[in-house]
Amino acid sequence: MEPDLFTAAAEDRQEKDPAGSPLAVRMRPRTLDEVVGQQHLLKPGSPLRRLVGEGSGGPAGPSSVFLWGPPGIGKTTLAYVVSQATNKRFVELSAITAGVKEVRAVIDGARRASGGFGKDTVLFLDEIHRFSKAQQDSLLPAVENRWVTLIAATTENPYFSVISPLLSRSLLLTLEPLTDDDLRGLLHRALTDARGLAGAVTLPEDTEAHLLRIAGGDARRALTALEAGAGSALSKGEKEITLQTLEESVDRAAVKYDRSGDQHYDVASALIKSIRGSDVDAALHYLARMIEAGEDPRFIARRLMISASEDIGLADPSALQTAVAAAQAVAMIGFPEARITLGQATIALALAPKSNAAYTAIDAALADVRAGKAGPVPPHLRDGHYKGAEKLGHGKGYQYPHDLPGGIAAQQYAPDEVHGTRYYTPTRHGAEARYADVADRVRARLRGETGD
Repeated sequence: MEPDLFTAAAEDRQEKDPAGSPLAVRMRPRTLDEVVGQQHLLKPGSPLRRLVGEGSGGPAGPSSVFLWGPPGIGKTTLAYVVSQATNKRFVELSAITAGVKEVRAVIDGARRASGGFGKDTVLFLDEIHRFSKAQQDSLLPAVENRWVTLIAATTENPYFSVISPLLSRSLLLTLEPLTDDDLRGLLHRALTDARGLAGAVTLPEDTEAHLLRIAGGDARRALTALEAGAGSALSKGEKEITLQTLEESVDRAAVKYDRSGDQHYDVASALIKSIRGSDVDAALHYLARMIEAGEDPRFIARRLMISASEDIGLADPSALQTAVAAAQAVAMIGFPEARITLGQATIALALAPKSNAAYTAIDAALADVRAGKAGPVPPHLRDGHYKGAEKLGHGKGYQYPHDLPGGIAAQQYAPDEVHGTRYYTPTRHGAEARYADVADRVRARLRGETGD
């Protein structure tokens, strides 16, 4: 790290008075072994291990890396650990305040350090997606010639926000969301560690559960809320952070919601039934309760996809497309932005015309099959391509629909046991009215009835 006079003074103050720094800063890991989560990136021989000098011998040097993931899951922390552990020259820039001039100054300094002192440079560039194409271009020669080893952090998809030449010269490391267990371990460490709260307060289970909910997988948010709750408790002379104290300190009420208990299923059920009943406002209320309770956004998205087929179906075929797109978007962006996508999908599904005809159709067909109504396939539909099939009469008499006017052949398709059975009974709601007309017309043609 190459701090200026003011940065050096601030760091000196932090060392002399660590309590003056935020809890999230004090609890930053000092080694990769202290990092919470991201264990898939910290295996022996991994790029990050090699950046700090572990197993970096041989002709292959450490690669530049992109750290991609939502806020608060450890991108800056990993860079900080590298800065503390590496024996290389470490320089930090933020794309919010830096430009081409600052980047070129770092590169020039790196070349001088390498040529004059044999010292390699690691450049940590935060928020790289904020750099323009020209600014990103300025990094290319340094990365390509390894004048610097780049660690670039981004919350945006690098395939859309980073130029291809720069991305192709680096490794892309995707950080995974922190689990409740990851955050719980971090909170326990902060409560007892001398750098943290040093045992000054305790955290009951109900308060811890609420803290994990409001953290939403964000370690920085979790530690900030813990520090606020601890400060409030100590100011009142309490040794325990009660749920009420935490609510007061973070101004966010605890949602009475157990993600593994009845409330989990009750609220999820109410969301789906509100969508089915076309009450968009009630649906949004239950969605908000699930989000505020820290529900897994992927669970919510899965429920919406099911609702799109079960309750809307062909009354609005685009509903399933909307739900699937929402699920894909949620998996990519996570909270807090995913709340917008889930809200959009919920509104679209609640206001869509409703039909459960597709749902009842497949269940009716399954019921017949399970009841033993699964007779032999009619001979003219059987596979006639293998040797000997013709002698068995397979395929004999089959009419090829594409050779007939209208593309429909009046022949039997279902086994005798269920021939004539109607499983699909379309409604006249929304777009399914068209399917209802088509189904009536096709069934008549299959029976050999003429007419349009």
